[in-house]
This record gives sequence, structure tokens and C-alpha cells, in this order.
Amino acid sequence: MRLRRTTKRRRRALAAVFAAVCALASAGCGGGDGGGEEKPAGPSRSAGQATGKEPDDKPAARPTEVIGEAKGPDGVVVTLHSAVRDDGGFVTVQGTVTNNGSKSFNAFTWRSKETELHSQSSLSGASLIDQAGRKRYLILRDTDGECLCTTGLVGIKVGESRPVFAQFPAPPDDVTKVDFQLPTLPPIGIEISG
Repeated sequence: MRLRRTTKRRRRALAAVFAAVCALASAGCGGGDGGGEEKPAGPSRSAGQATGKEPDDKPAARPTEVIGEAKGPDGVVVTLHSAVRDDGGFVTVQGTVTNNGSKSFNAFTWRSKETELHSQSSLSGASLIDQAGRKRYLILRDTDGECLCTTGLVGIKVGESRPVFAQFPAPPDDVTKVDFQLPTLPPIGIEISG
């Protein structure tokens, strides 16, 4: 029972961190600072100035950045914003699912076919493919069999967008280009940063 509580707390903490990163990223994309002087945008700022972190920290992904996109059946579009290699030995992919179709969308076809997996209507069927190394990296799972990914992808209304994430074991450091694959969608070629 204690393990289940710990896992739920860990999942809640991960969701809170993800929400905070999204909030900070969207706040960074806001209007001016109230002064009449415009500040230069883009590469002239260091990572420390742009994110308020130390220069050697990795900058947070901005939801407006697009590193890849795939259009699926029924008008569903998956847009990927970042794929970041973390020091812990995993890669976190963040993106957005948008329903541009004519009816509500449920992600039941995106779940994994594994029998021990409990995550329904999730990104649990996603994988990273290293074509050159001929390796497939599946989404990480917790001890309860839940994916370390967005779950509850049901009832996405027409015109609605939802943020999504998925964590994978990291490929070797020299592998930077991979394909992100979800069932029913074409592969999305992305580059891993960090």
C-alpha cells in the first residue's frame, strides 16, 4: 500500500512540475515588460537570461516551438515542442494534441498492447526509434504498470488542444536524431536536445 501511495505522489509531483514548466514557458512568451524600450529577442539572450536559471541549466521548452508534427485520422494533430535528454538517463518529449476533426477524440488506439500495462487512453504506445542503431525505446513505466506519460486523453472536443508528455530511456549520447512513433500516426522525425 505504501508503494502505491509513493507512486501516486511521484506521479502527482511530476504532473505539478510539468504544469509549472508550461506556466513558466507561457509566461515567458507574454508581452512587454511595461517599459517603452524593446529588448532584443532570440539568440542574443543567454539561456540564463531567458529562463531565469543559471546559464548551464537547460532552458525550458516553449509551447510555441515546433520540432515535429503529424496529422492522424479524424483531424487529430500531434505537435511536438521539445525532446530533452535529462541527466537521469531519460528523454522527455513534450507536445500538444489538437482535435481539428468533426467529432470528439479518444486516444484509445494510442495505448500499448502490453497486457501488464494499466494506462488507458494514453500515449503508452509511443516509442522512439533509432533508425541508425536499429533500436526502439518504449515509454518508461512505474511499479504499478502506469506509463510515465500523459493519460486520460478522452473527450478531446473539436478545436481543443491538450499538452502531452512522454518519458523514454535515453539513447546513447551520440544519438540525436530519432523518430517519435504513435500508433495510427506517421513517424515524426525529431532531434534530441541536451
